[in-house]
Amino acid sequence: MRIHIASDHAGFDLKTAVAEHLREVGHEVIDHGAHTYDPDDDYPSFCVSCGEAVVDDAGSLGIVLGGSGNGEQIAANKVDGVRAALAWSIETARLARQHNNANVVSLGGRMHDLGQGLEIIDAFIAEPFSGDERHVRRIAQLVDYELRSHRGPDPIEPIGA
Repeated sequence: MRIHIASDHAGFDLKTAVAEHLREVGHEVIDHGAHTYDPDDDYPSFCVSCGEAVVDDAGSLGIVLGGSGNGEQIAANKVDGVRAALAWSIETARLARQHNNANVVSLGGRMHDLGQGLEIIDAFIAEPFSGDERHVRRIAQLVDYELRSHRGPDPIEPIGA
């Protein structure tokens, strides 16, 4: 399987280890950056690039990594057609695929040791979408909203200010 992967500086070491692991088990890994460790880099461009590649590459999956995985998931989800899920356990990774047909998983490099991170990612990749009617229906509702929504970019304002 082709796996697209991206990270910022906080997920850089995990990305390197994950990519090596995935290649060892036979996956093709496409790295969308960061390509060097830079403590001042910004994750959005890497995660958006990864998300776009997943959408354009039918049958592939994506992995976005950062310190917590939160921002990376948000960035990847800005790409139409991406369903990125923040996974913090094997169960959440499996459910993301089973129920949501997630095509990108987000993980926090500061939240898991390497062994846990690899187990979560392997579970995500191995789990198929259930195809249950209720899950198909719910995903269709989200796609319909994406197609109808023209809200424009989210404002960057402090909430409660």
